Amino acid sequence: MVPVSGFRAHTTHVHDNNQDLSSVQEVSDSFPWRLDDFPAGVSSSVESIPVINLTDPDIVNRIGHACQTSGVFQITGHGVPVGLIDRLELQGRRFFSLPIEQKLKAARRPGDLSGYGQALNLSHFEKVMRSEGFTMADSPANLVCQVWPDDYTEFCDVMEQYKKEMKALASKIIWLMLSSLGICKEDLEWSGPNGELDGSAVLHLNWYPRCPDPNQAIGLAPHTDSPFITILYPSSTPGLQVLQDHRAQAHWLSVDRVPGSLVINVGDLLHILTNGRFRSPLHQALVNQDKPRFSAAFFFGPPKDTSIGPLIKLTDADKGPLYRAVKLAEYLGLKKKHYRDALDLLKLT
Repeated sequence: MVPVSGFRAHTTHVHDNNQDLSSVQEVSDSFPWRLDDFPAGVSSSVESIPVINLTDPDIVNRIGHACQTSGVFQITGHGVPVGLIDRLELQGRRFFSLPIEQKLKAARRPGDLSGYGQALNLSHFEKVMRSEGFTMADSPANLVCQVWPDDYTEFCDVMEQYKKEMKALASKIIWLMLSSLGICKEDLEWSGPNGELDGSAVLHLNWYPRCPDPNQAIGLAPHTDSPFITILYPSSTPGLQVLQDHRAQAHWLSVDRVPGSLVINVGDLLHILTNGRFRSPLHQALVNQDKPRFSAAFFFGPPKDTSIGPLIKLTDADKGPLYRAVKLAEYLGLKKKHYRDALDLLKLT
């Protein structure tokens, strides 16, 4: 595994979640990430991740290849209304532009996933990440009604519409992915009678304020995502980087978003389900000196009571199951405690 500076395998301490990052005019001792030091010895690259149109006749093979080589790709032709995506960003920026005192009315409570705050993995690092987030595991109404008592319905309507679109898209993409490995609905006991996937869904909004010295700060430190897939809407300001380590020299690949596209990346549980055939890529978010940056990540995983292990069809005498089965809640617990070591802890060999 490529080492990361400032990372501790176990939780160290909890940082102050209540900082008003937009008002910080210099990088203090709490933020001095050295991007050229982590992951150590890794260069940057000007390559681009695959861009795949969902109407492509060879869609299954193209998606399968992307999942097995880099674990990340962009999609076009996805059918999500442009107007809805525009409203999503408008409402997200509306929320994050509020004074810190008002945003804290929707603050994440200890033990809860939903709410406003900084990165959930923050306690694994000695330094603070320069980002804010708002997580919605269910309806955001109970949270944002505290923020906008008389004007929260539009925000909630947009978020619910977007989650509905993303859930349908996630199911479609996962089946395209699995079809590339010869998996059909009969191979998934937890899929519906028509192959529909009714799993867990979380929408998370990210906000990266302008940074006075981007070379000494990070928006989100290197991490993998836990569920099956992430569908990311990144705004036009660049910042997402994905680690590509399948060649002789590992390197960070900066994602240059194609207008109208969404970014898809494989999560840890899909890596387990496919017995390691699909890659769960390490990725990070940089900050910008001139502009703030917004993104929205939709995480789609299995039903909460379903154990996920390598599919029988993807194991044989030469390559048995590489991981033991695990439920989503158990894996999230392992990830919270052990962070990037969680996947390795499930290995059988």
